Amino acid sequence: MVLLCLTGMQALSQETDSFPQERKEAIVKVLKKYVAMGLPGTAVAVYSPKTGFWAHSEGYANVEKQIPLTNEHLHYLQSVSKTYMAVVIMMLYERGKLDLDDPVTNYVKEPWLTSIAGSDKITLRMLLNHTSGLAEYNTDPLLVSRIIQDPLTVLSVRELLSYIGGKPLEFEPGSKYRYRNTNYEVLSLVADAVTGDHVAFVNKEILEKLHLTSTFYLTRANYQNDMKLVDSYWDVLLEGLPADVSKLQRANVASMKGDDGLVASTKDALFFLKGLMEGKLVQPGSLKLMEQWVKNEAGEPRYGFGLTYYNLDVTYGIGHSGGGIGAGCVLMYLPELDSYVFMATNFNTMMDSPIRKKAENIQTDILTALFL
Repeated sequence: MVLLCLTGMQALSQETDSFPQERKEAIVKVLKKYVAMGLPGTAVAVYSPKTGFWAHSEGYANVEKQIPLTNEHLHYLQSVSKTYMAVVIMMLYERGKLDLDDPVTNYVKEPWLTSIAGSDKITLRMLLNHTSGLAEYNTDPLLVSRIIQDPLTVLSVRELLSYIGGKPLEFEPGSKYRYRNTNYEVLSLVADAVTGDHVAFVNKEILEKLHLTSTFYLTRANYQNDMKLVDSYWDVLLEGLPADVSKLQRANVASMKGDDGLVASTKDALFFLKGLMEGKLVQPGSLKLMEQWVKNEAGEPRYGFGLTYYNLDVTYGIGHSGGGIGAGCVLMYLPELDSYVFMATNFNTMMDSPIRKKAENIQTDILTALFL
């Protein structure tokens, strides 16, 4: 599921809002339609040099209290956080702090990693483009059981990754592509080893540099803080009746680093990707490396370093999507249109449900209303 977050209807900096009125009306109609189908809230943001910046939100940040969703609310970025993590690694690469072909065991010497036969063959490059062969940590039955039975405890990255200790690699490192959240959890430990605290590095080198004042890394120390964060919903009983799972969502996201962990306003999310594509974070050569796509089993270009290649039939997009227990989003740059979009909802996009099935075409509907 993909969703766009259009932050604010005012101009940003020197940019003016000249987004066509008929397009705005079409987007609002799409968002209202999907809220009527059962999504608690939906949001979209769009920017291009020709039309400037525009955003819109529909539905509720909290259904029970009837709190309207606004453009100022923070959304869970989920796996879009991987793009931020990849930027951190590329920044360290540019500064000579690491090499992309270094074995991960040069930086991470945890027992759970060294117990995996062949882990010394895994390079940072393989972690970045999901060709490492490491097993998925967050589908391990023991970890899932722990989270279900103790859902409000914030775990550490090391605790999460300990569940893949001793598991065999799924394939020879570097031999194929398989998307695994594990890769980016491990990269967060690499970044910690080099910087001392990769969360502080993100705050200084990405958020402060781009003046993203409404983006936060959820941690054990701050995840319960009062912030304008959307509440999260999940149709747990598959009855088309979303239940509030906000406490579970917050604790779960605060546990994860590298592959998840960030929340942001729609404006901040969109202007992070804009800053990346415009060379404000990494050098052109690094961005070119990030866009070296590995292919999936069907032979299609799929993933670079923290970036996904989207074949949209009439054009293509570069960005990332994210799904969680109580949220989902997509952040995308459309090079041929020189446009950026961000789409988000505060509803579970990981598991099938009647509402999720009804909303499966929302991405297509939004993109069509925006550009076609």
